[in-house]
Amino acid sequence: MVRLLKRFLIGPPLENKVLVHQRLTKFKALAVYSSDALSSVAYAAEEILWVTAPLGAFALSYSLPITGAILLLLLTLTVSYRQTIFAYPNGGGSYIVAKDNLGQIPGLVAGTALVIDYILTVSVSIASGVAAITSAFPVLLPYPVELCLFFLLILTIGNLRGLKESAAVFALPTYVFIVSLLTLIGVGIYKHALGLPIPPAPVNPILGSTPATAITLWVLMRAFSSGCSALTGVEAISNGVPNFKEPRSRNAAITLTIMSLIIVFQFGGVTYLAQILRVTPSSDQTVISQIATLLVGRGWFYYLVQGSTALILVMAANTSFSDFPMVASLLARDGYLPRSFGLRGDKLVFSNGIITLSALSALLLIVFHGDTHNLIPLYAVGVFLAFTLSQTGMVKHWWVKKDAHWRKQAAINGLGALFSGTALIVISVTKFIYGAWLVIVVIPLIVWMLSKIHMHYVDIARQLRVSDPITCVHPEHIKIIVPVAGFTKVVVNTIEYAKSLSKDIRAVHVAINEEKVGKIKGQWEHYYPDIPMEVIPSPYRSLMVPLRGYFDEIEKSAAPKELIMVLIPEFFTATWWQYLLHNQSGLLLKSYLTLSKNMVVASVPYHLSHGAGRNGVVEQPGQACEHTGR
Repeated sequence: MVRLLKRFLIGPPLENKVLVHQRLTKFKALAVYSSDALSSVAYAAEEILWVTAPLGAFALSYSLPITGAILLLLLTLTVSYRQTIFAYPNGGGSYIVAKDNLGQIPGLVAGTALVIDYILTVSVSIASGVAAITSAFPVLLPYPVELCLFFLLILTIGNLRGLKESAAVFALPTYVFIVSLLTLIGVGIYKHALGLPIPPAPVNPILGSTPATAITLWVLMRAFSSGCSALTGVEAISNGVPNFKEPRSRNAAITLTIMSLIIVFQFGGVTYLAQILRVTPSSDQTVISQIATLLVGRGWFYYLVQGSTALILVMAANTSFSDFPMVASLLARDGYLPRSFGLRGDKLVFSNGIITLSALSALLLIVFHGDTHNLIPLYAVGVFLAFTLSQTGMVKHWWVKKDAHWRKQAAINGLGALFSGTALIVISVTKFIYGAWLVIVVIPLIVWMLSKIHMHYVDIARQLRVSDPITCVHPEHIKIIVPVAGFTKVVVNTIEYAKSLSKDIRAVHVAINEEKVGKIKGQWEHYYPDIPMEVIPSPYRSLMVPLRGYFDEIEKSAAPKELIMVLIPEFFTATWWQYLLHNQSGLLLKSYLTLSKNMVVASVPYHLSHGAGRNGVVEQPGQACEHTGR
């Protein structure tokens, strides 16, 4: 049933040889890797206004210069990451660049920052998408968490179906958003330039009753740090270079440039319209929703803008679903995360990374009630930390390589490191008390955890490494113990197998039902008088507790060079649902005994069929021996 459900949701598995055909064109890659950065436009301008609007109309006029500073930083990072794409065509972004050039710890810090960023991207993007939906349909306002989890489930299933398939599905919302928002900006600029009538924005109580006549540096820094959320996702393309069609570095660089130019026009345009229309943020309607209402009314184009905005915000999480598994696989390859993160699933994607990202994002959405403003303060710290380490690593890369143009290349990345480092300090200081402290504390803890995982893998490799001469301690005696619940063919099958391995065999029975003990012992002595059976009392009707105590004593009393082998009789039904009708005591016992150092634990299976034989007992020739007594 599980297998059928899996096939229905994610489709048939793909062969390894088709991996090359799963790579993306620039058209699809723009939808997959830029949806995060493009979607930030939908809330970055609004976050700036949340800081400046309470000071009055005077402070609102600063939103455009702040946006200009952010866009200058964007262009600097774009040029810097273009160099990273060509220098590291195998992807990995900030983690690989920092690890290769700055060392293990800076690499882990960058990798951890990226991981946190991707988790927050999913949470913030989906929460923002739901906010856009509830702006258009206020009746849905009481259900933000439920809507967030629904969209998260859709994205998870879509990405488990494979990179190429998810790109095809999610491309349309991205391009509809780009076209509709640019059209809205064009309409607004056109109407304002020609002096066409535009309804005034409603007076918002967020505007202070006593407007300020000056603005402090602290407010400017806070507004700048809030608006820097527009730059999240800029590094995504450099992380996913291997997923581009050849020539992959060139295609990735072109995609990055196109993405940045779109952000410049959209982010700048939304901020400009908000300023000339005097739009202020509201708790029940987004800034883009207010702009669209004023410019085109609540007709079909309004709902197209809102619908595409909601979809791009939700689809923005798709960037993280592409990059988080990639970064996790690189960390796993280097031994800093469980090896399972480096394995591709049925659809040639890193399924374990996708599922883990979905689970952690769902937890954040539940804890923060799907509220964008609760999540935003946690955002951007990890992003700019990764930016700074990556650009600093690239400076050292050019310094060591010293090719023909290394000074110019190092200067470009140095400028990127300076700008992003400055933004990191501003964001960390201004958002510290609003939640950024949590990210700052969590990053060292995760780095410590990754280091412990790496130490474990190194220690395991050391202990398992084969060296000359090969030495092995062979047991001089094998003692076999067979747990017996009753006298059945399953037990007979196991005892006959045990007799082929050793002469020292004993059975053990836990007396949960005292009335049946005599019958079981009588049958045992009749068929196997030469094999002793020990009966363990269980006055509280527990099975596992007496068995654990018994095997602990057996292990303690074992002679030197004596091997204790536990053979567990198990039967398996013909269908999966019949298996659920029986207790799984054998599985529980195996789980406990496998932790013992001096025991070998094995299951001896007995498979049942659909039909019934004499007296309703299933006959399985060859699985168990028939005995007539001795």
